[in-house]
Amino acid sequence: MLLRFYFLNMVFNIKMVRIVTFGTFDLFHIGHLKMLERAKNLGDFLAVGVSSDELNVQKKNRVPVYSLEERIAIIKALKCVDEVFIEHSLEEKSKYCEGFDVFVIGNDWEGKFDHIKTEKLDVIYMPRTPEISTTDLIRKIRGE
Repeated sequence: MLLRFYFLNMVFNIKMVRIVTFGTFDLFHIGHLKMLERAKNLGDFLAVGVSSDELNVQKKNRVPVYSLEERIAIIKALKCVDEVFIEHSLEEKSKYCEGFDVFVIGNDWEGKFDHIKTEKLDVIYMPRTPEISTTDLIRKIRGE
């Protein structure tokens, strides 16, 4: 598939639209899948940064249920995902986004990444899937 886009770019000068998004993706659920599929539909290539355990502790004050390796394996297995990498720092977000055309993130982060928007990089805050979140799943499993 990627070779087809490279060929089209070389012959017809058609630019491949590269999308990047980030997340912990712990206890992978339908909301994660829908967001990744919608992100992929915005372009031709989707890269996903999976938050390291250390970053997740900084962001959410908890260690993920699944290991980083397990979360990466789950994301890599999705047909909508073309590349997976580890996100170590929120402060490096603009660096991670270099070489991409669109940065997609959930609207729970609305406005927090406007500063990395440029004429080469668009930032899209995508609506979350209602009534589903990893935090809610953990509470449900615990019987809270």
